[in-house]
Amino acid sequence: MVKTALLSVSDKTGVLELAQALHARGVKLLSTGGTAKLLADNGLPVIEVANHTGFPEMLDGRVKTLHPTIHGGLLARRDLPEHMAAIAEHGIETIDMLVVNLYPFEATVAKADCTLEDAIENIDIGGPAMVRSAAKNWRDVVVLTDANQYAGVLAELNDNGDVSTATKFKLSVAAFNRISAYDGAISNYLSSIGDDFDVTQRAEYAGQANSQFIKVQDLRYGENSHQTAALYRDLYPAPGSLVTAVQLQGKELSYNNIADADAAWECVKSFDVPACVIIKHANPCGVAIGATLGEAYDKAFKTDSTSAFGGIIAFNGVLDGAAAAVVAKQFVEVLIATDYTAEALEVFKAKTNVRVLKIDMSQVKKSGSAWEQGRNAQDIKRIGSGLLIQTADNHEMDLADLKVVSEKQPTAEQLKDMLFAWKVAKYVKSNAIVFCAGGMTLGVGAGQMSRLDSAKIAAIKAENAGLSLQGSAVASDAFFPFRDGFDVVVDHGAACVIQPGGSMRDDEVIAAANERGVVMVLTGVRHFRH
Repeated sequence: MVKTALLSVSDKTGVLELAQALHARGVKLLSTGGTAKLLADNGLPVIEVANHTGFPEMLDGRVKTLHPTIHGGLLARRDLPEHMAAIAEHGIETIDMLVVNLYPFEATVAKADCTLEDAIENIDIGGPAMVRSAAKNWRDVVVLTDANQYAGVLAELNDNGDVSTATKFKLSVAAFNRISAYDGAISNYLSSIGDDFDVTQRAEYAGQANSQFIKVQDLRYGENSHQTAALYRDLYPAPGSLVTAVQLQGKELSYNNIADADAAWECVKSFDVPACVIIKHANPCGVAIGATLGEAYDKAFKTDSTSAFGGIIAFNGVLDGAAAAVVAKQFVEVLIATDYTAEALEVFKAKTNVRVLKIDMSQVKKSGSAWEQGRNAQDIKRIGSGLLIQTADNHEMDLADLKVVSEKQPTAEQLKDMLFAWKVAKYVKSNAIVFCAGGMTLGVGAGQMSRLDSAKIAAIKAENAGLSLQGSAVASDAFFPFRDGFDVVVDHGAACVIQPGGSMRDDEVIAAANERGVVMVLTGVRHFRH
């Protein structure tokens, strides 16, 4: 039974309404500082913590709730007579509900003008201490650490007169999770500051990495049936990222579905015109742009219709009924789009196993940080007892960045094709060779130990699809170490090649381009994807 509640919040969203509802139930209200003033100004009888403990706030508010009267009231177990006798001996009353959200450390350090002093003063001490006490004694104390929890707790109080044991435990877990995330943020920030204490020169990689993830769901199994797996999301996921997807229909997503869906989505959302990406085993087997999503799909499917069977298909726009009807003719595991018309959803109702995902892109900015653009700022790869952490490959190639090194100059159409091919190559496993023309892939060679083999496979793929490579553009995700791979793509019809350059044999490869009358453009950037 909630008889006494202590409310001390930094974010005061909804706290007045909560306090009013508690007061209406006869709950005694304790509070501190600004929260106490807010309640008193609105006519609520509230007892300041300093009056409750008989000890004044001190050190500019750094010490106010760190007192046995507070922590004894939170930690005393009601089912242990010796606990109850101990607090009675010292005149300590039980506290049955704690409402605390912490100083805004994360928001403070996110500000460009944040100083070290600002950061330190926004490290909450009393708040986390109280939250830990209340959460530890969860059977007896209701602990609220987020305004989103208020309505549910009030509903239980109104319906049942008390908060259930199950809800108390969930709130306790949420409280410890919040403390963990809070302490992790503090550790990340402070351990990135050097010995000169200059916060404007913080290390890109903190001395200790404290990542926080929330489980979205358990998965049926991992990459293989003998492996277990679960899907987690970042504590604050980027808008427009895969983990924000809403599944509208279909079977439960598998581990491999999710990995491939992420590859498809990251690739397709990199285009600013209607685009379709078809992924199979983490590699694009077809990528195209078009006047409509339907046209883009038709072109992407032509690249490699065999591999597209059972693939993951992603669109960067709203899928309409006409395009859906064409897609539905093929076997597809997962379908992704920013939205679907009613007609499109009706088409897939008959395909009950198809997993249909909708990812809202309305909050994604075209400019700004990688996070604002719906991209990860970092890539993390697990290795034996460690992590590899790097900035994500968010580099975008502009026309002005290209360096023409061949005697033959590219046409406007060739430049467009090369930039398209280059964008696709970024999402193909290394070694990557991609033939393109007219806004579509023609042949994709992926994941080979030799770039020469990737070139041969890409050409074979195009041949198997009945697609001509004459006059095509080729992208190589890294430099040609020898001219042999370059000769293979030209032998099959490539008229222009885009590659990073940087090989000790660049002169040899450029000479080969001149010898064969082919355009060669260097990017100065490679796109390994391991």
